[in-house]
Amino acid sequence: MAMEITQFLLAAQSPDANIRTQAEASLRQFQEQNLPLFLLSLSVELANNVKPLESRRLAGIVLKNSLDAKDSVRKEHLVQQWMTIEISIKSQIKDSLLRTLGSSASEARHTSSQVIAKVASIEIPRKQWPELIGSLLNNMTKQDSPAALKQATMETLGYVCEAISHQDLVQDEVNSVLTAVVQGMNLAEHSHEVRLAATKALYNALDFAQTNFDNEMERSYIMKVVCETAISKEADIRQAAFECLVSIASTYYDVLEPYMQTLFQLTSNAVKGDEESVALQAIEFWSSICDEEIELQEYETGEGGDSGSAHSRFIEKALPYLVPLLLDTMLKQEDQDQDQDDSIWNISMAGGTCLGLVARTVGDSVVKLVMPFVEGNILKPEWHCREAATYAFGSILEGPSVETLGPLVTNGLDFLLNAMRDENNHVKDTTAWTLSRIFEFLHCPASGFSVISQEKLERIVTVLLESIIDAPNVAEKVCGAIYYLAQGYEDAGTSSSLLTQHIPRIISELLKTAERTDGSDFKLRTSAYETLNEVVRSSNVVETSLIILELLKSILHKLGQTLELQIVSSDDREKQGDLQASLCAVIQVIIQKLGSTEETKPSILQAADPIMFLFLRVFACRSSTVHEEAMLAIGALAHASGPEFEKYMPELYKYLEMGLQNFEEYEVCAITVGVISDICRALEDKVLPYCDGIMNHLVRNLQSAELNRSVKPPIFSCFGDIALAIGEQFSKYIEPTVAMMRSAAEACAQMDNSDEELMDYGNQLKRSIFEAYSGILQGFKDSKPELMLPHAGHLFQFIELVFREKYRNESVTKAAVAVMGDLADALGPNTKILFKDKAFCIQFLGECLKSEDEHLKETANWTQVMIARVVS
Repeated sequence: MAMEITQFLLAAQSPDANIRTQAEASLRQFQEQNLPLFLLSLSVELANNVKPLESRRLAGIVLKNSLDAKDSVRKEHLVQQWMTIEISIKSQIKDSLLRTLGSSASEARHTSSQVIAKVASIEIPRKQWPELIGSLLNNMTKQDSPAALKQATMETLGYVCEAISHQDLVQDEVNSVLTAVVQGMNLAEHSHEVRLAATKALYNALDFAQTNFDNEMERSYIMKVVCETAISKEADIRQAAFECLVSIASTYYDVLEPYMQTLFQLTSNAVKGDEESVALQAIEFWSSICDEEIELQEYETGEGGDSGSAHSRFIEKALPYLVPLLLDTMLKQEDQDQDQDDSIWNISMAGGTCLGLVARTVGDSVVKLVMPFVEGNILKPEWHCREAATYAFGSILEGPSVETLGPLVTNGLDFLLNAMRDENNHVKDTTAWTLSRIFEFLHCPASGFSVISQEKLERIVTVLLESIIDAPNVAEKVCGAIYYLAQGYEDAGTSSSLLTQHIPRIISELLKTAERTDGSDFKLRTSAYETLNEVVRSSNVVETSLIILELLKSILHKLGQTLELQIVSSDDREKQGDLQASLCAVIQVIIQKLGSTEETKPSILQAADPIMFLFLRVFACRSSTVHEEAMLAIGALAHASGPEFEKYMPELYKYLEMGLQNFEEYEVCAITVGVISDICRALEDKVLPYCDGIMNHLVRNLQSAELNRSVKPPIFSCFGDIALAIGEQFSKYIEPTVAMMRSAAEACAQMDNSDEELMDYGNQLKRSIFEAYSGILQGFKDSKPELMLPHAGHLFQFIELVFREKYRNESVTKAAVAVMGDLADALGPNTKILFKDKAFCIQFLGECLKSEDEHLKETANWTQVMIARVVS
């Protein structure tokens, strides 16, 4: 029997803090003491039309939050809680929810739809609540069902389809759902609200419709209904129908051929004359087609060979009609304030983005269709025309060949540099963006091609540094242009010297830009520091070492100043943290750059003490973003310092422990694990005094169900680095470590390979297990190799399991082949019988020796030699 909780729910929303706190405590106590009754009471409150809307609203929110959470660990806990509730109470809750779909209050119906989907996401995959789909369909077919119930039912079907996998329903259920949804879109029979909900439900149900789309008659009927709905008189329904077409374009590309003429007409009419929300989806349809065709072309040209899907070349066929349509949208810019907001998505931006995808899809063919538009508009007095022409030119710089674009860019570069002085902010913003695209795609001295001659470089740098003091939105784009200009000189040999004379000016202006306070947010400062990092990375280290050392002093000074900032609010704390993170990132890049040659490394070692002193003070600020960046910089300093880094360990160790225990901000934890690997490589056996503590934390982290799983692969790799560093001293950790590795290997064998995300995680885990074994084998090689003999058989089984996998990741292959060599190298003749019994080893090595990857071939060759020594 449900409890009366209306007064508590109302009191929990009281403006009086004391009343509110007391009510929240009472609700929490009820939840903790009797969760089943608490959830039942909430569902009854939500269903009761007599109750106040305020109490019903909160009941729905609390009910939803009791079944789902963003955090995966919390979500799993809530699922397990629901599963333990007695079936009779769960049935009452579900009945209340289904009853609420007929409520007179739209908000209650909407919340109930969401909660039903949450319950369905738990129960349907477990083959529970089999009657749900039937109950919902019954609401649609009952003659006296009110429109509000039908609308809520459609919404619920949509949410349920979104929440579950297409494998969770049998085909008969899918057919029934699709039939109900498509009928719900019928203009003659249903109200606007029902048709809108039905169209949105179809969007979520499309993933389930593979069998139906394989059947020409069913497919054509669905396409007919969607196309008819796309010309409804209501704009929100038209928008929802075009959203369905976007999804169909990517999910069912290979069966679209018969409908493309109709679809072009529909999308063309929408782009030319419909409301912007509809037109945006019509453009998105063509962007989706481009995405599919780009992917198909990558399959055709890459190692994948035949992708299994037909390449219909829809973009190529539509090109003469599609490009003018898109160019026309680019003239429809909004007259925003001078300070442009890039986050605003409008038809002009959508058209330009789609044009960029078209260029990537068809390459050179797009150029001759776009250049007349550029030439015809670039000199016009209206800023809309000049901006559109520049945007169109910038959009086609990726895709066409260097041979086609090179002469056009070379001829147009001076014009674009002059346009950076245009009177209009929009034109300057787009021009700076176009310059950044030119430098990104057509400036690569390392590969022997650049549109920038030595003579032009002087003018380019001058214009960019003049423009960086412009409005914040223009300055941010200029930072992007400098970023790619510098990046082009990275690894460019003697060509990198061309930039050297300009670097002091560039650094000076970027530092000034980072200090600006006239932007509405801190995007400009972040861009300036990211660009500064790229300038340092791309510079000729021998020629610029003194300049970079001066920069280091300046950045250390700024970091010191942040520690003196007065912090009176959480906003102040966040600003301090963001600035410290940017400065720590610059220091990391400087350490890596100066530490990269024997000639410049001494200068970074001399600065190591003040750097570490500041980092340790920064850690005391306890901001996760700073913690991440400072940790990464410390890893770089350990790598540069080698054994000398030992002197910092007594002070640093407590912060390493804090990082390893930071489960909530798991990225910090993962980075800390990586830094420990860096420290092990730097200190070797000098890390030994800290290993007991580190190993305890790492093992505990692997055992924890609370820690995000992405941290676990780096932990296994870290085991290998610790073992390599301390050699035979690792023997006391061997049993718990190998037990964890075996357990993880077994988990890999049972993973669902149909889940792409899980498959990626599985690959990371496999590679890290092999890396751990390699490190341990090499660590014991000279003293106690016999300790690994009992585990060799299991390792062989795991290697074979990976070898037999149909879809094997290349990095996993490399790690597996390397560990085979390490087994033979470390254990020697003891493995002779194992290698002779394992015929798959010969096949595996044969496959790797035929690879086009030189590093893999090299590893396989070494492994082959190691095994030959053992078995001969």
